[in-house]
Amino acid sequence: LMLTVLTLAPSGRVMMTAFTRIVIILSFVNRALSTQNLPPSQIIVGLSLILTFMVMQPTFTEIKDEALVPYIDEESSQKEMFLWAEVPMRAFMFKHTRRDDVKLFIDLTEFDPGKPKGEVLRSDIPTHILVPAFVISELKTAFLMGFAIFIPFLLVDVVVSTVLMSMGMFMMPPVIVSTPFKVLLFVLADGWHLVALSLGESFG
Repeated sequence: LMLTVLTLAPSGRVMMTAFTRIVIILSFVNRALSTQNLPPSQIIVGLSLILTFMVMQPTFTEIKDEALVPYIDEESSQKEMFLWAEVPMRAFMFKHTRRDDVKLFIDLTEFDPGKPKGEVLRSDIPTHILVPAFVISELKTAFLMGFAIFIPFLLVDVVVSTVLMSMGMFMMPPVIVSTPFKVLLFVLADGWHLVALSLGESFG
């Protein structure tokens, strides 16, 4: 049981950061280019981790200053350290979580904050409700951004398919012809720069 917890704990922590949105959007880019496993999944995950640390840097800095440093200086207990470290993480998750998703998990768990709905504060919502609400909010945002990324590549596929059909080349797979054009389009548009910029701006 302990080994299982230790194995799953990092994944659970990663889901509380910007990693979910970033890795999904980069995976969308990889699929939209139709370049099979290029770039490799290790590169996608590595770049996602680097971008995650960049996005989360203000939150991690606040955790270090408010929770970790006092604990190292023996000014707080371990329990207080975890409580103070939770505050910046909850603030980050609340910033990027939709109210409807929070309400969904409040209804699913039948959680009673003990207050009228109009008077419920963020501090009244427990973390075990906030985390899944944050995850599905990130999934929705990532898929919306992935859809926007797919559109120009889909147009290239449609144009190539139409040209091949008009030339009577029905046996030629369109993906073989469209892939070089999609890669060229992505490179000319400086796609990786635009994707990284969009990801950074999406977190404000």
